[in-house]
Amino acid sequence: MLAAMGCLVAAFWSLLNPRTLLLGAVVFLFLANYFKRQRPNNYPPGPPILPIIGNFFHMGFKEPHLSLQQHVKRYGNILSMEVGHFSTVIITGLPLIKEALVHQDQKFVNRAVTLVRDHIFKNNGLIMSNGQVWKEQRRFTLTTLRNFGLGKRSLEERIQEETQHLNQTIEEENGQPFNPHFQINSAVSNIICSITFGERFEYQDDQFQEMLRLLDEVIALEMSIFCHLHNMFPWIMKFIPGPHKTVLVKWEKLQLFIARVIENHRRDWNPDKPRDFIDAYLNEIEKHADNPTSSFNDENLIVSTLDLFFAGTETTSTTLRWGLLFMALYPEIQEKVQAEIDTVIGRSQPPSMAARESMPYTNAVIHEVQRMGNIIPLNVPREVTVDTTLAGYHLYVIPDLTLVFSPLCGL
Repeated sequence: MLAAMGCLVAAFWSLLNPRTLLLGAVVFLFLANYFKRQRPNNYPPGPPILPIIGNFFHMGFKEPHLSLQQHVKRYGNILSMEVGHFSTVIITGLPLIKEALVHQDQKFVNRAVTLVRDHIFKNNGLIMSNGQVWKEQRRFTLTTLRNFGLGKRSLEERIQEETQHLNQTIEEENGQPFNPHFQINSAVSNIICSITFGERFEYQDDQFQEMLRLLDEVIALEMSIFCHLHNMFPWIMKFIPGPHKTVLVKWEKLQLFIARVIENHRRDWNPDKPRDFIDAYLNEIEKHADNPTSSFNDENLIVSTLDLFFAGTETTSTTLRWGLLFMALYPEIQEKVQAEIDTVIGRSQPPSMAARESMPYTNAVIHEVQRMGNIIPLNVPREVTVDTTLAGYHLYVIPDLTLVFSPLCGL
């Protein structure tokens, strides 16, 4: 009997050559990954999840918001997808977005941070921070920006002054075709620079233009397929060269630029007379110097300033370029807008917020440009802070659960 059992074992092991073992291991890993990725009970529906790659080919990275529309038609205004190691829930349509971001705002308040952003910013700044750090930085920043003119007449005067510089730069082109990208970027950026740095830059300033160029490049690189792959499959992409490595270097250069500006501020900083956001923040660092749990430190100052520079430049300048494009594509609309401007404001004085009530057509066109341009169609991703229910589905606090809010898909 024992001899027979020994023969069977020997025969079994003889079949397990290296190729068979490797095939068995691969099959086991695929099956383990498949069952691990199965949706929990009462979880939002979605397209079938493939082993390892999940819903990678369902996403459509060139125009993801358009690809998602097809899935919304099939699965409804809340659906789930597995992309790399991220579990993603897409929430669309105004009622659901309002329910999540207004009525249950504290349950969806956290930011979902990609690996690229986490490597650079960690839990610092305004855009990608969470918890107490975000609360402290946001509260301080809003108060400080208001103190330096945000929402007040003084900021409107700065904008009016900057538009004169922009008009002069455009006039220097003498009516010849040109790309207005960096002229508009420079003008818009100077508004936030006047608050954060306490000064505006000339459009020909080499360092200023280098900073704007780096900002443009990191945005383009983060949208590349390499960075998407890096965020989804980091264990593979860390061994492969490409834009996902270059973007880290460029973000570090932007941080060095901000760090140099901060160092220059420290040389002639007067705590009793803060000139701008950086001076006010240096005061706050000094105030909390004896508090080891405070988030007010040099690293947060650099990232918060960079966040303001990024948020105060890219979105507005991109919207303005969309506006120029639509005016060129629809000259009849352009004529009506110009006619209303000439009637209400004239050509000898700058536009102001006071004139908005008297310019309903121009106001409507501006809103339509923002709707059609749709520069952030998927919004900034969020995370759930506690287990909750939305539209009858359970959303769990699990690692790497990302919530994407897309107003367009459900409309």
